[in-house]
Amino acid sequence: MPAVVSRGRGRRTINEINMVPFIDVMLVLLIIFMVTAPLIAPSVVNLPSVGKGSVPPKQVLEIVIRKDESLELRQDGKGSSIALAQVADAAKKAQAGVAEGQSAVVISADRSVKYEVVVKVMDTLQRAGVKRVGLSVQVAK
Repeated sequence: MPAVVSRGRGRRTINEINMVPFIDVMLVLLIIFMVTAPLIAPSVVNLPSVGKGSVPPKQVLEIVIRKDESLELRQDGKGSSIALAQVADAAKKAQAGVAEGQSAVVISADRSVKYEVVVKVMDTLQRAGVKRVGLSVQVAK
């Protein structure tokens, strides 16, 4: 409700907002944020470095995901089409003759393939117990 002032002949209302309480509140909030900002620790993500990899694998099994989401299994330069349900069995067979940790599976997917398809292949391999699974990438020029 506006204040009423009586001066001279009649009464008139004051149509001004008192800014002092507003400024006081803003300064208190500014001080609170300035004091608490240095205390908030940013999250630290521990990323692996490239140079600290273990011994390179003796055998590499490559699973290629094409644009039409069909799968191809490549081993020793030979490729064959394969279904998602057979990926785990084929990877286990290929790793059977090689010592533990000496074989790796690399997934190469086309750029336009949905991320979901790549994750399904990775999940299938993980559920089958495949230890070393990697993603093939192209270095930007």
